[in-house]
Amino acid sequence: MKVLFTDHDMKSIELERSVFREAGIELVEAQCRSEDEVIRAAQGCHALLIQYASVGEKVFAACPHIGLASRIGAGYDTIDANAAARHGVWVTNSPDYGVGEVSLHALAMLLDRIRSLGRYDRDIHAGTWHYTSVPPIPRAQNLTVGVLGLGRIGKRFAHYAQPIFKRVIAHDPYLIDGDFPQYVQRVGLEQLFEEADAISIHCLLNDGTRGLVGEALLSRMKPGSYLVNTARGAVIDIDGLVRVLATGRLAGVGLDVLPIEPIADKHPLLADPRVLLTPHAAFYSAE
Repeated sequence: MKVLFTDHDMKSIELERSVFREAGIELVEAQCRSEDEVIRAAQGCHALLIQYASVGEKVFAACPHIGLASRIGAGYDTIDANAAARHGVWVTNSPDYGVGEVSLHALAMLLDRIRSLGRYDRDIHAGTWHYTSVPPIPRAQNLTVGVLGLGRIGKRFAHYAQPIFKRVIAHDPYLIDGDFPQYVQRVGLEQLFEEADAISIHCLLNDGTRGLVGEALLSRMKPGSYLVNTARGAVIDIDGLVRVLATGRLAGVGLDVLPIEPIADKHPLLADPRVLLTPHAAFYSAE
């Protein structure tokens, strides 16, 4: 029995290799960047372990010996689940993976933007020492925080945010009312962007959410508001975000994910002091 690890960005996969070894399974390592590369590497393998590689109809049709495709994270947008179903391939993910890490990272990014910690640090290194060197800082206890996507991570973020901010509101069309915590008010999508002083994105990437947060929704946000995304980069229309930033409407943006990673040299987001970027690291902890 063989499993193909299609791709990864970890320094070592000895932990994964040992788990499979103990089960009598050989782990084949690759760094596939295309479906053709997955097909070539998967010969003789019975399952796929996937980080970022895209796997769909072409792979499943060419590899009938594959019976399982598993994502090592929570999101499974890189796997065409419909194509997998047509070919009898099981699709799995890791729904509890990094829940605490990602939600805490999102909150940390938001608090950094609100409290201007990064900008203070930059000013000090440039020789300026004064609390007014940054734009006016609002009182967090007066702010309404919005959550887009109230799954495991969204709920944990709301739990962390509730004692800090005045109000927590959320939009998630896939949940029934009973799945909303009592301290989270359910609102519509447009209402979320109109009423929230800060929004944290925690929804899956699919056909309905790709590019969802674009210029139209962002332009509904209050002047001086904040936006954080630790979900999937393609949920935000980055060109639309850049245009809204140019209007001065947003006071701070925190992005751990982007549609194309790593970010391109000289991208306009790199030159904007209101934008905090981390390298798709929200999931990470030593554990």
